[in-house]
Amino acid sequence: MPYIFVRLVPITTTVNNAGSEPGTLQHVFTMMATEEERPAAADVLRCLARHLNCLNEDNKSTRKRALESIRRETLANKELSSSELQEVFAGLLKPLLKCLSDPAERCRETAVQMIGDFMRSVPKPEDSLPYLMPCLAQRLGGKEVLEPAEELRLSMVELLSLTVELCGRNLAPYLDDMVRILQRTITDPFPDVKKESCKCTTSFARCVPDHFHMQAESLVKPLMQTLSHQHSRVRVAATEATGAVIQFGTGKNVDDVLSHLAQRLFDDSPQVRKAVTVVVGHWLLHLRDRYSYFHKLIPLLLSSLSDDIPEIKNVAVELWRQVGAQWEKENEDDLKDKMDFLLSAPPRYPPGVERPTLGCRELVVRNLSKLMPAVGRDATDWLAQTRVKTLQLLRVLLLHAEEHCTQHLQPLLTTLYRACTDPEPAARTHCLESAELLGAFVSPEVFLRLLLADVENSSSSSSSSPWAPLMVLAAVLKGSSKEALNPHLLQLGQMFAQPDVCHDTEQTVYLEQLVECVEVLLNVCAEDCSIISLQMLKVLVTVQSLATEQELCSRAEECVRCVCEVLGFSGVCDLYRLHMADLLQWLSDSQRCWTAHSVHSNLLDIIALQSGPVLGEFLPQFLTLLRSCLEPSRDAELRLHVFTVLSKLLLNSRNTLNSQGCFGKYVQMFLQELLMPNLVWRAGRTAAAVRTSALSCMLALLQGGAISKEQVVSVEAKLSADLISALEEDSQLARLLACRLLHTLLTLTAHCLGSDTLNRIYPELLKRVDDSSDEVRAEALKALSVWFSSLGKLYDTETQRPHLQFLYQQLLLYLDDPDHRIQLIVLDVLKVGSVVDSLLLQQEVEAVREKQRSAEFCDQLLQHIQHIQHIHSHTQHTTHSAEQLL
Repeated sequence: MPYIFVRLVPITTTVNNAGSEPGTLQHVFTMMATEEERPAAADVLRCLARHLNCLNEDNKSTRKRALESIRRETLANKELSSSELQEVFAGLLKPLLKCLSDPAERCRETAVQMIGDFMRSVPKPEDSLPYLMPCLAQRLGGKEVLEPAEELRLSMVELLSLTVELCGRNLAPYLDDMVRILQRTITDPFPDVKKESCKCTTSFARCVPDHFHMQAESLVKPLMQTLSHQHSRVRVAATEATGAVIQFGTGKNVDDVLSHLAQRLFDDSPQVRKAVTVVVGHWLLHLRDRYSYFHKLIPLLLSSLSDDIPEIKNVAVELWRQVGAQWEKENEDDLKDKMDFLLSAPPRYPPGVERPTLGCRELVVRNLSKLMPAVGRDATDWLAQTRVKTLQLLRVLLLHAEEHCTQHLQPLLTTLYRACTDPEPAARTHCLESAELLGAFVSPEVFLRLLLADVENSSSSSSSSPWAPLMVLAAVLKGSSKEALNPHLLQLGQMFAQPDVCHDTEQTVYLEQLVECVEVLLNVCAEDCSIISLQMLKVLVTVQSLATEQELCSRAEECVRCVCEVLGFSGVCDLYRLHMADLLQWLSDSQRCWTAHSVHSNLLDIIALQSGPVLGEFLPQFLTLLRSCLEPSRDAELRLHVFTVLSKLLLNSRNTLNSQGCFGKYVQMFLQELLMPNLVWRAGRTAAAVRTSALSCMLALLQGGAISKEQVVSVEAKLSADLISALEEDSQLARLLACRLLHTLLTLTAHCLGSDTLNRIYPELLKRVDDSSDEVRAEALKALSVWFSSLGKLYDTETQRPHLQFLYQQLLLYLDDPDHRIQLIVLDVLKVGSVVDSLLLQQEVEAVREKQRSAEFCDQLLQHIQHIQHIHSHTQHTTHSAEQLL
């Protein structure tokens, strides 16, 4: 009999679990085995009677020892079979459950451990459920949890998990008790209890799927409260439990949990993000009503495709592949044509990017209209991480939608316009990546119709970010191809060169995007850009004229050089030579509306200076433009700016205006029609500033070598009169320039000026020697020195003796000037002037020598005069001797 029992124990257990039918041989064997075991189990229970009585004692130590003794004589007794333990457990269950309410924590702990050990050891743990589940529900599932010790609550929840594992479907009748317990324990203050409760929820949902849906909704709220717990492991467990509750529930609560799961995609813990990815992937694969929620679940899974952790990304890729394959199989009839013919990727598909499967692409395409409004909203969310994640998702969606994104182009562009102004750099980067994909998938004929209109409207509107359409346009062009853009290059060039687009704002970001558009066109279309080289040059010089930052100017200049390289030119001058006539005409067409604050005056500056020697090849057109700009009736500040440009050109005339040696033909006109009319006195500080600029320009002309001596002499009368008038200007700079101009005039016309002209000049210069500015005084004295040197045969010293005497007398007064520096300059001037009439000067010096504070400089001057006279007499004697010899 023992042999038969031993052999039939597993059979008995199996039959009992499956249910044996009365009257069969197996049922007879089972009853025989049970009859044999009952005396042994009864003996054990009789032996435990004393210990069971001790469980009712007041002394906690006695109760504790009783529990230990029961454990030792039952669970630790290796001689008891599992069937015998089943009988013993049935007899001990109620006392042990009563001990769960014991005042002593140690006794409660021991009772929980013993119940768990018994359930692992007995063949039919489900027999304990009628007593165990109500007791656990009382301890853990009431409005107030009766168990105060958190470690014991954890042990009880672990016992509950063990019960789910061992009893499985047998727990279906206790669904209410289970849910009531889990509702409380999921929100338990102890993190380990939360975690274990979530695991128990997951297991329970899978064990009783046919019944769980009736109470699943009750667990959603506590799970959502736990989903944001500070411990990442708790969040992982709560996410997994949420997945099970929704999957095995009614499916009505998907909307209630999606927002919470979406927030977990931003979790700092990779394990939490991975759990969300897995849960959403399984829903897409197994949720009963998943087709109704595709448009809500797809964004969550696709967001994980851009996760920073490779493991999460790989998990998402694999789940998404499975979802696509399953959907493709389920809709095979609808996709038959596409499966047979649409296998190749679009011609401009991004290199190095794996193309999604047909099922994945179709899923996105069919739900894109529902996804775009949400993407547009989240792209402007107040949280930066939400905006970044959304724009990452947008790029993934476009990779799936391919050419189908054309029908959503308008909302896509609106979203991108907002996103490219995002203060977060990562958001802007993902935005531009998405824009590049639009360039790859959408025909230029379509996207240019919308983009160019938006560029023109934004530049003329009061938008705070007018550069946004330009930034998006640059990225879209970058994603397109040479062949696709070539038919539209002229349209693009003309649009960029429009005044409304490139003239109306000085915002640095806007100008940067203009340069970016030109650079992109050069990179994509290369030599094909030759047909819009003029428009590109207009844009680039406009940027330079408007830019307030040197870095941007340098970038625009570098871009001009790139245009030259692409077109095969050796330098910038070749490009300007090609388009100079058009550029000057472009400026001339608008010159009537120029002001000092318009961009055109700066354009003139940039074109004139950068074109260099090319300017000398187009002098008639250029001078005609200048003549119009420098009319006295034009805006004074504008003329001021033009004179400044002219001064720069004249100082380097050999490499600018006179590069071809032809400027001399136009000097007469230049002086009489451009400069001299602006030297005429007019009231006002602005007019005075214009005269000063004209004087500066005149000085640059005379010193730059572009005018000959004869040409100066031909206009000497009018010019000297204007300069003498300028010596009386209120502006110190104007008086200084006038002195320098007279100095230069006298130098250039040496020995060619008549007595009347010379006699008009020196009195005015003498007045400037009394100027309030020491610098002007010194410059006037230097001019007087040149005046003496310029006296030629036309100046008769005998007839002009009174003038010379007056000049000597006035200069001798300044020889006693308080400023030592002025004294030295006057001494040098008189030394130069002594050559003209040394005897007259000697007489005048001797007459004032005793009247001056110091005779030092008079003595030096007398010595110099005597030295000159000696040299002069020696020269005359030598000449006379030579004549006698001849």
